Amino acid sequence: MSSAPEPLHRALGLTDSELDDIRQVLSRDPNPLELALYGVMWSEHCSYKSSRIHLKRLPSKGAHVLVGPGEGAGVIDAGDGIGIAIRIESHNHPSAIEPYQGAATGVGGILRDVFSMGARPLAVMDPLFFGNLDDARNRWLVEGVVSGISGYGNSVGVPTIGGELTFDECYSANPLVNVLAVGALPTDRLALGVASGWGNYAVLLGSSTGRDGIGGVSVLASAGFAGDDGAASIDDAKRPSVQVGDPYEEKRLIEACLELLDRGYVVGIQDLGGAGLVCATCETAAKGGVGMDVDITAVPQRELGMQAFEIMTSESQERMLAIVTPENFDAVQAVCDKWEVRANVVGHVVEPTIMTDGTSVGMLRIRNGFDGEVLAEVPASSLADDAPLYDRPRQRPSDLDAVRADDPTIDEPVGDAAADLLDLLVDPAWVYRQYDSQLFLNTVVGPGRDAALLRLAGPGLPASNRGFAISTDSNPRWCALDPKDGTALTVAEGVANLACVGASAKAVVNCLNFGNPEHPEVMWQLSESVDGMAAACDALSLPVIGGNVSLYNESGGRDIDPTPVVGLLGIVDSLVAPPPGWDWNDGDALVLVGHREAAGAVPFPLAGSRWATRRGRRGGQLASFDASRLVSTFNFVTAEVASICAGKVSDVTAVHDVSGGGLAAALAEMASVTRVGVNVAKLEGHGELFAEFPGRFVVATSDAEAFVARAIGAGVPVTLLGTVGGTRVHLGGLLSVEVSDIAARRGGALEGALELI
Repeated sequence: MSSAPEPLHRALGLTDSELDDIRQVLSRDPNPLELALYGVMWSEHCSYKSSRIHLKRLPSKGAHVLVGPGEGAGVIDAGDGIGIAIRIESHNHPSAIEPYQGAATGVGGILRDVFSMGARPLAVMDPLFFGNLDDARNRWLVEGVVSGISGYGNSVGVPTIGGELTFDECYSANPLVNVLAVGALPTDRLALGVASGWGNYAVLLGSSTGRDGIGGVSVLASAGFAGDDGAASIDDAKRPSVQVGDPYEEKRLIEACLELLDRGYVVGIQDLGGAGLVCATCETAAKGGVGMDVDITAVPQRELGMQAFEIMTSESQERMLAIVTPENFDAVQAVCDKWEVRANVVGHVVEPTIMTDGTSVGMLRIRNGFDGEVLAEVPASSLADDAPLYDRPRQRPSDLDAVRADDPTIDEPVGDAAADLLDLLVDPAWVYRQYDSQLFLNTVVGPGRDAALLRLAGPGLPASNRGFAISTDSNPRWCALDPKDGTALTVAEGVANLACVGASAKAVVNCLNFGNPEHPEVMWQLSESVDGMAAACDALSLPVIGGNVSLYNESGGRDIDPTPVVGLLGIVDSLVAPPPGWDWNDGDALVLVGHREAAGAVPFPLAGSRWATRRGRRGGQLASFDASRLVSTFNFVTAEVASICAGKVSDVTAVHDVSGGGLAAALAEMASVTRVGVNVAKLEGHGELFAEFPGRFVVATSDAEAFVARAIGAGVPVTLLGTVGGTRVHLGGLLSVEVSDIAARRGGALEGALELI
């Protein structure tokens, strides 16, 4: 006997209690189309129903914040009449299924978030996380994702100028593909996704609508993979849920939208991303407190026989929704014709409905013809704003104390320190060589350094000598041990990266990648991570102006390690010369700037370090987050580098923060770039070689006495490490390696693992 078919609401990802909520909102049973609308808008990916209660604890205000969370992108005032828009998103599950298109459409979607604010996209970054490269499928994923990012970004004409590359077993069946985009705008061109003006048109701009991407948020991003391994976890039935991108259509759409905004033809504008047309129409209507009638027959379709739910929920790419007055529509059509972009009136802004209790409710009506049959009628705010809010159970992992007790720091390290160092060195240059990082010719510091740095310039922007810097940082090794302090330390690491290029940190965006929220341990990790981010941002005076939550990153019941990715945006007030970089000179003195020892009980913690993880040691106690030990150091390094960017003569020749791989890796990376060695007199064993905690910088200077005096005057601790010179890296009698061996290992490690050499 065959089993009964699954109820429609469950097939759409809605629970029985959520169906009851919908009935209460509508005072009736929903029809199948209405259920589909709620299914995508109340999905985890769109509604943040498991995370909103926690995200409210993040600070989001600041005098320079023009737009905070809730719009397409956050925007800050950068000075000189220029705003900077920044956004980060995930495209994890689509990339696991179809790596090229999953990654490519991740780039396309994040660019639309930025230019929907009126900003011209200027740069992209890509934090990427994969399983170990001894697995053929993981190698296929890496090459496919990198090809997708480069194929779309290079074609649309936006430089990819940095990111991260992390390999760990926990991502084998569930890679993470996060994408950050940043753009700039004259502040008087700032646009919001708000519908207003009864009788105004809702105009669909860009590509036609197909069946690709249907269920992209509910089928993919709001559920885990079922299989036990990478191959088994991919259900071919989910492959059509992956969107297909067209970067050339996106380029035309960018130019058309920016011209429409420049000419003042648009009342409001929003991109069509997750949940497609239903998302854009209900959100713009809800923000404006108005209703909207949508005619599905007016939507350009590229496939025959599309049903209403397919038209409304398709996530076909390269589409925007603009709110336009009838008087301006002909002018809008002319601009779109110039750029060869479709412009179709698919909806009308209508006045709210007065309910029997006297309340005013903006209704979203889906019609078969503007004056035809009403196929669906729901309050727009019930889709956009009133999804269920869950305070899911949280439970500290029962084995966490035992994991932390297994601390690699307390063991006497054995083995060859030189071999350990070489084992840690991987240069991601193969990845960023696939990207064009010099488009627009604004890139001052590109991929491979602590942070990316660009001139704040572009078509239509006021003249300015300012620059902006961006970085992305994460450390799942830290966050698996202590998600609160691990996340706080990650924020500090981002600020340190910006300091290396002379940028003062101004704002944070985040992409919170976690496992299944129905697992109490995962919700504990998420809550703790949010608290750590809030504590760090409060202490460092940083507003969180946007972000993304990606849940259900699991396969076969195994959750990924907690992976909050932190994007930092900083400003350089005067950028007329490049920062010093890593290019130290023979004879320079080498100075460690910042506290030599970590905050907390252990001076040189190996817990959560790459050194320990490579040895299968995933336990231990992290350094503590202590902002009082960091702020003066960050400010001093930022000021030293910023003065060089402003054109002042300095004795500082090289700057690099100490991060992944510890002090040994930082020194080896600088030696590899310059091909000049270094001699450090004394270090405290493996701990000081490989311990990881933020707030330390390696600075090379041609005048140690003057530099140290400035640091002491600023209240910043410094340690003279040694001198630059020779052909070997000598570190405290613990290791001695030829620079040529370091460069060869670092330069060939990734290509060798990918079997490209």
